[in-house]
Amino acid sequence: MPKQRTWSTFGAIRRLPSEYEVVTHSTDWTSRVGASAPLEVNPDSPENLWLRTYRNGSPFHVADWTRFRDPDEMTYRKYVTVQDDAETAIEGILVEFEDGELWERPWADVLLRFFTPQRYLAHGLQMAEIYLTQMAPHSYVKNCGAFAAADLLRLNTWVSYRTEMLRRLVPDVGFTERERSIWETDPAWQGVREAIERLLLAYDFGECFVATNLVLAPALSELLLSIFAEIARGANDDLSWLLLGKLMDDAERRARWSAAAALYAVKEREGNAPVIAEWADEWGALADRAVLDIATEFSQLAIKVPSADDLLERTRQVRLGMLPGAMTSPTSVGPQQ
Repeated sequence: MPKQRTWSTFGAIRRLPSEYEVVTHSTDWTSRVGASAPLEVNPDSPENLWLRTYRNGSPFHVADWTRFRDPDEMTYRKYVTVQDDAETAIEGILVEFEDGELWERPWADVLLRFFTPQRYLAHGLQMAEIYLTQMAPHSYVKNCGAFAAADLLRLNTWVSYRTEMLRRLVPDVGFTERERSIWETDPAWQGVREAIERLLLAYDFGECFVATNLVLAPALSELLLSIFAEIARGANDDLSWLLLGKLMDDAERRARWSAAAALYAVKEREGNAPVIAEWADEWGALADRAVLDIATEFSQLAIKVPSADDLLERTRQVRLGMLPGAMTSPTSVGPQQ
C-alpha cells in the first residue's frame, strides 16, 4: 500500500477537510465499518439486538452517510458560540422589560393555558430527539440530533424561567401550579399529548426521525412559537413575542438539517421516498389534530387571530415543506474527489 496521509479516512480528496468534517467524520462508535455488531459486547445482547432491529433493520436506510453534511456545519465550539450570543440577546430582552409589561390582565390566563404548559411538550420532543441521537446511523446525523436535543432543553429552560417570572408578576393566576393539570385535561392539549405519547413508542429510527423532525416538531413549532409569538405581540406582550422569536431560531436550524438529511436519504436510495411518505401521512394526521385542537381555542380569544382553518393550513404547509418532494436544492455532500 502507498503511504497514507493524515486525512486518508476521507478518501482521495484534494483539499484539507474543514474543522467541522475533522471533528464529525466517522466518530460514532456504533457504526463501525466491518464490525459484527454495533456495540463491542455480545452480538446477541439486548443492546445490539435493539440497534440491529430498530436502526439497521429500518426500512429507512442509507448505505453511506459519510457524504451528508449539516447545512450549518455545527460543531460543539460553534454551537457554544452561537448559543452564547443567543443567551446574551435574551438576557438583554429581559433587562429591557425589568420595569414592567404592558399587557392587560386577561392575557395572563391565555399565557397560563397556551404558553407555560409548553415545557411538557418541549420535554417530550427532547426525549424523542435524544433517542434519535442514540440510534443515529452515523456521526454526521448523530451530532445534529445532539444539538437539537440541547436546543429543546433550552426551550424548556426559558419557558420555565418565563413561568416563574409570570408567577411573581401575577401570583393569583396559578403559574407553576396549574400547568400539569392543563396539559393532562385541557381539550386544547389532548391532541398534542396523544401525539407525544405515541411518539415515545416509535422505536424504529426512521419512523421516529420522520415523526419528530419532519412532522410534529415543524408543525408545533410553527403554531406555538411562531404563530403564538404573533398573537402575543397583538396582545402587547412584547417580551413573549421577542423570546419566542429567538427560540424559533433553534427550531429553524433543526428543520434545515432534518430536511437536508431526508433529501440526502432519498437521493442515495430512492426506496426511502415511499417509506418517508407513508410515515409522513400517518403522523401528519396526528399533527393536524393536535394543531386543530389548539388553533380552535386560539380562534376563541378576544384578540384578532386567524381562523382555525387558516392556522391549520399554515402549519400543514410548513410540515409538507419538510418532505424531500418539496425540496429543490441539491443535497449537501462531502469532500469531492
